[in-house]
Amino acid sequence: MCAPISELEQEELLEKLEVFKIKGRDKHGRKILRIIGKFFPARLITVEVLKRYLEERVFPKLGKRKFAVLYVHTDVQRGENLPGISGLRSIYDAIPANVKENLEAFYFIHPGLQARLFLATLGRFLFNAGLYGKLKYISRVDFLWEHVKRNEVEIPEFVFDHDEDLEYRPMMDYGLESDHARVYGGAPTMDSPVTTYSMRCIS
Repeated sequence: MCAPISELEQEELLEKLEVFKIKGRDKHGRKILRIIGKFFPARLITVEVLKRYLEERVFPKLGKRKFAVLYVHTDVQRGENLPGISGLRSIYDAIPANVKENLEAFYFIHPGLQARLFLATLGRFLFNAGLYGKLKYISRVDFLWEHVKRNEVEIPEFVFDHDEDLEYRPMMDYGLESDHARVYGGAPTMDSPVTTYSMRCIS
C-alpha cells in the first residue's frame, strides 16, 4: 500500500508526470488534450484532487474553443492507472457543461478488448450518448495520422513498441494473448521526471 501524500504533492506529481498536456491540433484545427493513461498514478491521486487539478489547470487552458482528446491507453493497468468506475463517473459529472459541449472528438489509442467491452456496455450508462458518439478507436499509431497532424503531438516510445508487438502478435488486439513477453519501463516515480521516457515527435 502506497503511503499517502499531501494534496499539493499530488497536484505537483500530476504536473511533473505530464499526464495531461495540451499541445498541437488535429486536422480539423482543434486543440488536442493528450492524456497518457500509463502515467496516471491512481494509487497516489485522489478523485477530488484530480477533479480540482482538471478544473484549475487543464480546463481553463482549453478556452472556449472546440477541442479533441487524445487518450493513450497503451499498457494501462486497472489497479495502477485507473480511478475505478465510481471515480470515472464522478470525474465525468464534474466536467463543466461547456467543456463537454466543446469536446468534438475522443481519439482512443490501443483500446484492447476489455476497454471496448466496457465502453460498449457500462460506458453507455456512465457517459452520455453524445460523448460515446465522439469516440474514435485507434488500433495503431499510423492510423492516428489520419486525424492528427504528425508534427503536432508527442507519443511516448513505449506506444510505438506496443505497435511493433501487435504487428507480430495481432491476437493481442483482441485480448487473446498476453503482452507480458515485452518488459516495459516502470511507471514514472516522484524522483524520475517524465523526460526519462523517450518521446517521438514525428515530423
